[in-house]
Amino acid sequence: MTFDWVGHRRIFYLISAVLVVGSLLLLATRGLNAGIDFTEGTLLERAFGRMVSETEVREALADPALAGADLGTPQIQHLDGGRSLLIRVRALGPETIATIDRVLEERLGSVQVLRTEVVHPVVGKELLGKALIALGLAAVGILIYVSLRFEPSFGLMAILTQLHDVIIAMGAVAFLGWEVNTSFIAALLTVVGYSINDTIVVYDRIREARAREPKLSPADLANLGIQQSLRRSINTSVTTLVAVAALLILGGETLKVFAMTLLVGIVVGTYSSLCVASPLWVSWTQWLSGRSGRARQARAS
Repeated sequence: MTFDWVGHRRIFYLISAVLVVGSLLLLATRGLNAGIDFTEGTLLERAFGRMVSETEVREALADPALAGADLGTPQIQHLDGGRSLLIRVRALGPETIATIDRVLEERLGSVQVLRTEVVHPVVGKELLGKALIALGLAAVGILIYVSLRFEPSFGLMAILTQLHDVIIAMGAVAFLGWEVNTSFIAALLTVVGYSINDTIVVYDRIREARAREPKLSPADLANLGIQQSLRRSINTSVTTLVAVAALLILGGETLKVFAMTLLVGIVVGTYSSLCVASPLWVSWTQWLSGRSGRARQARAS
């Protein structure tokens, strides 16, 4: 006997409602901790007399002499094979920059100043705007593709499911209070792509079942589609989660927000593709059918 996924949809809707509302409240009250890419910041390009690692630089920037400076979460990029680095931190004054150079020289050896630039808030706002446009274009593309590949109702439910996943992933990062930069937007887009792929697999099974057995109800079709794709969805998600968990543990400070967003997004995306997307389609189909029936009765009377 198979599990009645659609029959338990009210429980799934309640779980999703709690997660989505909680995430929206976190985003409205605490908000996302915008990082250097979206706010004013400072770029420090420095050359060293030897090869230095990211860990060494982070340990140097955690020196007590810089305890009072709000550096945020420094982004460090290796240049020239590791002998020079590009360090991105929050907007700093000349005295703090001079202290950073002194600490780096004391702990890592000779330091040569190659470049010091300020990233203005205007650039940050432009990046944020482009990131939101990218998310919007992705949603429109998904709607068009799924509508053409299947039917408009599938496309609409797929978009609602993706919105559900993105909001919860954003809420998780807002809860943690970690800094978000452009890599966070990349992670959200990855979550959207991963989740829609899983959802389309289930919808494809529903379409195949409807072609074979057109007399089945939408609820039976959805249950059959979910059951047929269940093993594939779980196996794919578990395999991906292992890789993302390794990235979260071993990827360092720079990748932790990216990896955590993926981790939450994959878990929620797997849940939504099985427990939300198809039940939503069933609820929508039943509502449309009921409305058509009422309209026919009204015309007959």
